[in-house]
Amino acid sequence: MSGILDLLSSDLGKSIISGVAGSTGNDADKTGSVLTMALPVLMKAMQRNAATPEGAAGLMGAIQSKQDGNILDNLGGLFSGGVDDAVKNDGEKILGHVLGAKQSGVEQVIGQKSGLDASSVANILKVAAPILMGVLGNQAKQQNVSDSNGIGNLLGGLLGGSSADKEQSFLESILDADGDGSVVDDVAGMVLGSANKSGGIGGLLGGLFGK
Repeated sequence: MSGILDLLSSDLGKSIISGVAGSTGNDADKTGSVLTMALPVLMKAMQRNAATPEGAAGLMGAIQSKQDGNILDNLGGLFSGGVDDAVKNDGEKILGHVLGAKQSGVEQVIGQKSGLDASSVANILKVAAPILMGVLGNQAKQQNVSDSNGIGNLLGGLLGGSSADKEQSFLESILDADGDGSVVDDVAGMVLGSANKSGGIGGLLGGLFGK
């Protein structure tokens, strides 16, 4: 199975990046950077949520009831004339469910790394989240994943399916080294690197995460 970042580098992925950039009024390269960072983070958070029977059942239910992959069949229609507010509302709900109280923190960190403000990142993710769910739904159909037991394996395959150094390095950076279950801490560590000190970006993001 190809990884999620392989998807972004494919023709379909380029269409998604171009469409999301156009519909949110952002630069395509920066939009691509946001999605390259954000999609694995979202999938990692989904994987953690799916580690519980309730979380897995909820995600599987969402895929089966609405996010079945059909959104990928008409991307031209999705992006022409601007993305429908209903799609953005769906995206906002998905983000809130997956990231919870960490959502604004994730948007701030990715914004710092990509060179966009947090509100622009938020707009990009609102459009991208339903598409990501569509990718999951499409993969679930292709692999005949019909119950919550298989959803964790599906997410793991999409996270680890690529042999690209870029993806593996990124995923290593967001692994939860301190075992607290917070992907946000891991992304902050990736962005800050060795500069996690008072003052500058380190102080800014350190304060953001209450450290």
